[in-house]
Amino acid sequence: MKYQVTTLIDITETRARFDKNDVDWHRQQNYMTVLQTIGLRANPIVEKSPVSRKTSVKDLGFGSKFKGQHQVWQFEFDLDFATIDQHVLEDDFDLVPVISGLGETVNLDKSAFVTRDRETVNLIFKCID
Repeated sequence: MKYQVTTLIDITETRARFDKNDVDWHRQQNYMTVLQTIGLRANPIVEKSPVSRKTSVKDLGFGSKFKGQHQVWQFEFDLDFATIDQHVLEDDFDLVPVISGLGETVNLDKSAFVTRDRETVNLIFKCID
């Protein structure tokens, strides 16, 4: 089963090593948080790093608070053997803490992935297979 993740949180895969003052390290930590949260259910297989682009968020499914053009990160992953309903992933990710203030162009009420609050949803899963 293949899934697509789209988020307004900077999840750039930088492969940076530990340096608590390094923006690239914080971006890497957010990316690792995504993989580890998925990993609670199954082993994610990622072939390509997240891609970032500035685009209109209209009709993407983000919260009603977010309008206009924003930086969006997106990548796809497959699972080794499991099939997980996207609603289960949404439940797992809701309010998982992140490091904000990196490359995001949105103002976040909480430094967390939000998947359940219609006004502030900042991470979306879509089954593409």
